[in-house]
Amino acid sequence: MEREIIQTLDGSTTIHLKEWDECYHSKHGAIQEAQHVFIQNGLSLFPNQSVSILEIGFGTGLNAFITFLESQKLNQSINYVGVEAYPVNASEVFAMNYVDELNAVPQKAIFERMHESKWNEKVVLNTDFELTKRKQFFDEIEDSEQFDLIYFDAFGYRVQPELWSTAIFQKMYTALRPGGKLVTYAARGVVKRSMIEVGFTVEKLPGPPGKREMFRASKG
Repeated sequence: MEREIIQTLDGSTTIHLKEWDECYHSKHGAIQEAQHVFIQNGLSLFPNQSVSILEIGFGTGLNAFITFLESQKLNQSINYVGVEAYPVNASEVFAMNYVDELNAVPQKAIFERMHESKWNEKVVLNTDFELTKRKQFFDEIEDSEQFDLIYFDAFGYRVQPELWSTAIFQKMYTALRPGGKLVTYAARGVVKRSMIEVGFTVEKLPGPPGKREMFRASKG
């Protein structure tokens, strides 16, 4: 599938899949979307805590890198698991401008280590952040009550509806600890119905730039 690196409206870059006309992040702002959906409406709910995070769609590592930066401000200790079936190649990753756009040059080595580390092995990035990248299809996830927070950042329902099925959300529900949260940029009715069917309580929240709404789901 033909791919190109494009600049989004906030100046940060993303990967565009031409055949699907689908991007890894919002064209309206990759960094803005990550900050709004996953940090403001997810990570920030757990200040001064140890937090286990499962990311569905590790992709370019943007969400993981922003989480690393923000967790230091929130006094958190993070265990981060990123699941990706088709890893992004190194030439694309290192063409991303996230380090500069996030004013994170002192942490550049962390971003590089996130991508240079081996798959399916835990790496300690510092005393408060552990990362495991799992090369895995989403329907192969079998975790049970291991996570406090899920970043659900799969490709959109329009191009991969199977990733937003009741079966997948059942796996997400099972993977969360009681009281855990799942946040996603999505706000389709069919997605909400699948979440509710497996037991989630779903909130509709204001979306990031370019999207009116988003969902946050809670496990009772």
